[in-house]
Amino acid sequence: MAYDRRARLGEFPLGQIILAWLAVSAILFLTGLPSLLKGQFPDPDDVLRLVQVRDLLAGQAWFDPMQYRIDPPAGTAMHWSRLVDMPLAAVIILFTPLVGQANAELVALIALPIITFGLAAAVIGRLAWRLLGTRVAIFAVLACGFLPALLFQFRPMRIDHHGWQIFSVAVALWAISWRDARKGGWLAGIAMAFGLSISLEILPMAGAFGGILFVRWWLDHAQRGWLVAYMQALSGGLLLFYLATRGPSAWTQYCDSISPAHLGFFLVAALGTWVIAKTTKLRGFGLVLLFSLVGAAALATYALSSPDCLRTPFAALDPAVDAFWYRRVLEGQPFWVQAAAVVVPALIQMTAAVGATIAIRAQSMGWMRVWWTEYLALLLASIVLALLVARSLALASIIAAIPLGWLATRLLERVRMEKAIAARIASVLILIMLLVPMTPVTLWQNLAPDTQVEGKPARSVDEARCVIREQAGLLGKLPKGTVFATLDIGPSILLESHHGVVATGHHRANEAMADVINGFTKPADEARPIIASRGADYVALCSDLVETSMFTALAPDGLGADLVAGNPPEWLEPVDLGGPEEFLVYRVVD
Repeated sequence: MAYDRRARLGEFPLGQIILAWLAVSAILFLTGLPSLLKGQFPDPDDVLRLVQVRDLLAGQAWFDPMQYRIDPPAGTAMHWSRLVDMPLAAVIILFTPLVGQANAELVALIALPIITFGLAAAVIGRLAWRLLGTRVAIFAVLACGFLPALLFQFRPMRIDHHGWQIFSVAVALWAISWRDARKGGWLAGIAMAFGLSISLEILPMAGAFGGILFVRWWLDHAQRGWLVAYMQALSGGLLLFYLATRGPSAWTQYCDSISPAHLGFFLVAALGTWVIAKTTKLRGFGLVLLFSLVGAAALATYALSSPDCLRTPFAALDPAVDAFWYRRVLEGQPFWVQAAAVVVPALIQMTAAVGATIAIRAQSMGWMRVWWTEYLALLLASIVLALLVARSLALASIIAAIPLGWLATRLLERVRMEKAIAARIASVLILIMLLVPMTPVTLWQNLAPDTQVEGKPARSVDEARCVIREQAGLLGKLPKGTVFATLDIGPSILLESHHGVVATGHHRANEAMADVINGFTKPADEARPIIASRGADYVALCSDLVETSMFTALAPDGLGADLVAGNPPEWLEPVDLGGPEEFLVYRVVD
């Protein structure tokens, strides 16, 4: 398996890859259609992303990161990047003259996630074709349609930033397979700079790519150009993207997004890498020692620029925000606290991907054997990251798609060629397990005894009668004001009405988030001064959503529990907007 298709420029099966992408896109569209028809976004972050784009199109400055209707009148500085806003705004601007802004937004909500997936699929298909052939390339793209974590990030209305970070990882993976160290290193560095500029959460993957390129240098001094080019492009790309999205005057230090301290760290690291490459041919321990010194210098630069950021960005959260919000955002928590419906499919598919990569490596020779060793290391690094932060499973999934595509082709070939019935049945069962990894969980749920929960259950967003996007529009009947609302429904209120909200589930509004949590969990007489201090004109919540149920469970004597029970204090006047009884709205009475 040492054959390399890099020289066969005219043979890439573009049409077949497009058909595979269309097949997966159909799955994405059909599975997302019910939510699309109801206007139900996958996540509040997707809602707020559209709010941000609307504000940009309405005239808010490109370099202005504020959301002025969160914690008004001062507003809240967002840690999000304009790099994600830009394609959304472009699609809306392009289609608005043809179909109107509302329909143009709908086009963007449907098309952009699928287009982003198409870009990632094209890169993965290209890499798989070069290394393993046409059939594997097609099946690698098709495999994406059976990886739940990956599918979620590209479904319609999923317009937050994760899809673009998946794309950046795919591009970096492809780039480090190139022959030209300078071009490949530069592309990988730019891809990681793009992903990091969107969000710092892929920093470990940027480190993993750098680690692979360092090992190339460590094994062969002639390969040092890879890491030099990567670090130059990474540091230069970060600076370029920062100036393009934050502006030359935005030198405020933040710990949760690329800031001057991060730029200094990477610039020092890139300079040190270049100096080592130019001045020494050391290998082994000596090379490790030199890079340790460079790393120490880069870290010292970071610490001197922003000592507070040596802690995690969430270390300064208010205890109430940390306990009620941060620890309950499951996608940001470790794998061992996730539900079986997440853990079991992921373990099945990632284990299979690791095994398939090991098998491919064992069959390879020469440079291909080295490449698959590197590939295995990157796959394992992404899986470790997913174990620590569950949403990173999508990054592991895009890397796993190629070995899973290879495994699927082998299993299908075995089903077709194997004469022994038992072997054919075993191959079919393994294939089913890979394609439908929820099978063990479904079987267990069907066989396990039913458990009934007493009382009125909290419902998921899809099941709730309080369809918040519809109900938030009803708030437009009220005079413009500030709504003291639960965190998860805040973005929909911003999207569908002219009101502001005290807080949403976004950590830079830490103090406002703490006030919302305390306001709903403290007794009514203690909640009143909190709500008054925020200048709130209205109080709103959905009684049948999970967030409200957590308020009531946490504080059965709190204001939230009183409102759900139909016992508002005298300083809150019920407002009937014609929505379902689960949508509770009150006017604050002086």
